[in-house]
Amino acid sequence: MVIKLNKADQFPEMFEKEALGLQKLKAANALRIPEVFGYGAIQKEAYLLLEYLPTSSKKENFWLNFAEGLAKQHQVSQSTFGLEEENYIGSLPQYNISTITNAAEFYIEKRLKPQFQLASKNGFSFQNLNRFYQNIAELIPKEQPSLVHGDLWNGNYLVDELGNPALIDPATCFAPREMDLAMMQLFGGFPAEVFQNYEETFPLENQWKERIPLWQLYYLLVHLNLFGRGYLASVENILRKFS
Repeated sequence: MVIKLNKADQFPEMFEKEALGLQKLKAANALRIPEVFGYGAIQKEAYLLLEYLPTSSKKENFWLNFAEGLAKQHQVSQSTFGLEEENYIGSLPQYNISTITNAAEFYIEKRLKPQFQLASKNGFSFQNLNRFYQNIAELIPKEQPSLVHGDLWNGNYLVDELGNPALIDPATCFAPREMDLAMMQLFGGFPAEVFQNYEETFPLENQWKERIPLWQLYYLLVHLNLFGRGYLASVENILRKFS
């Protein structure tokens, strides 16, 4: 068993939200997800109890299984973008509650705008955001919402005891599926074959590779707001690219 701890008053209901995300991913029956055994708080300490997944080396078809599992997960959909509850991306609030049915509107209103507003409070300023929003709204495919992991960097997957992929630490919601693929490419750690296998299993809309920086902007803004100026140049480069 694994126990995760944090300060209950500093991150209200963080583990409750994580448990909900894990349970939704597990219900997709796509990739292995640890069981949630319980969560709560004792005095000022919040806790989350999870199944311990022993690790081993990747089996030969690991990345094929990863791609096919992720594609199966992304085919789980609902009528609106978001989730019935807000949750977290890292230690920052992530805003999910909506009746939005348009991918571009969801991404702009529920992902980019809150992070730009927080960045402004943190002392960063950006010009011509309205023009930027108009431009990207024309580029984002009108796909159905997909069940995404939401924070799929290379530290949030494991190789289980059978050599198969497993996912941990999600920021789950129903969102544009290209967000997961873009996050997978932001910090590396995923080979080209996983994207090729994914494309063969669940073909992507045209020019999806050109949109990767557009989706990475959200995660870079999160890092800017969490860790500071070191991510500013990357944010500004993407704004210039799409403005």
